[in-house]
Amino acid sequence: MSEQTAYAKEPIDLSIIIVNWNTRDLLAKCLDSIFQTVWTSAYEIIVVDNNSTDGSVNMVHTQYPTVRFIENQQNVGFTQANNQALAVSYGRYVLLLNSDTEVQPGALDALVCFMDAHSTAGAAGGHLLNPDGSFQASHTDFPTLWREFLILSSLGRALLRPSYPSYGPEVEKGPQRVDYIEGACLLVRREAVEQVGGLDEGFFMYAEEVDWCYRMKQAGWEVWYLPEVRVIHHGGGSSRQRENRMEAELYRSRIRFFRKHYGGGQAIYLKALVYAFTFVKSVWHRPLRWLTGSRCGRTVVGLRELNTMLRGV
Repeated sequence: MSEQTAYAKEPIDLSIIIVNWNTRDLLAKCLDSIFQTVWTSAYEIIVVDNNSTDGSVNMVHTQYPTVRFIENQQNVGFTQANNQALAVSYGRYVLLLNSDTEVQPGALDALVCFMDAHSTAGAAGGHLLNPDGSFQASHTDFPTLWREFLILSSLGRALLRPSYPSYGPEVEKGPQRVDYIEGACLLVRREAVEQVGGLDEGFFMYAEEVDWCYRMKQAGWEVWYLPEVRVIHHGGGSSRQRENRMEAELYRSRIRFFRKHYGGGQAIYLKALVYAFTFVKSVWHRPLRWLTGSRCGRTVVGLRELNTMLRGV
């Protein structure tokens, strides 16, 4: 691991942490958006690269010399990479920002101002937008077995989305206390991190922000959603490159969250649901893809790959 160290060690308002893995062009847009839209907050940017091979490292060194840079010699995962930067950051607040996001004007300044005015807020986030301006899910309730069943069975879109808090009139109601904020843009207070600790590295990626917000709320901190803070999220810039493995990793992380916070019984039930619906989907998708020449229905994670990922969780 190596680190570029052109930075000041004086306390600042905001440390912006960006983990990158082979998203060079998106990362450049993300960095440009920060430099162009943060006006009043003193900040630093720390990019952690997880052994990219697309020229990301050279791009950051040559085009963004003021950015602090940590270069890993292997992909250590999203969670550990964030913790690496967290350990050397100096901001009163720390922002986890995905490399495939673009910050809109004034968004990060608004987050800092809100946190300054609300001393009981441990974390906050804004509203994520698709590139076409449509809404993305930006926050939700903590997971339950019922919600996981609806999602795995594909009933969630029909039954959950109409009342989903990130869609519809709820978006325009102003700041709201929520369970957790999606990790694509998550601001946390330094004192809250010092109390509950960093991200749990048992989560390679996915659900780490759910766990973090859960621990903060258990410790008495509030988590806030600010709909007026807008961030474009292209979505899955890194994870799309290995879609099936990432789907299995998502399941592994959810089961680990259940085991950690809800106990072994609920984790076993969730694991059984994952296996059952994965089997059903694999049986259904194979003939569908064969009949359509792979034009309809995406490849789903296989049972063998899933079993490898879920072993021991």
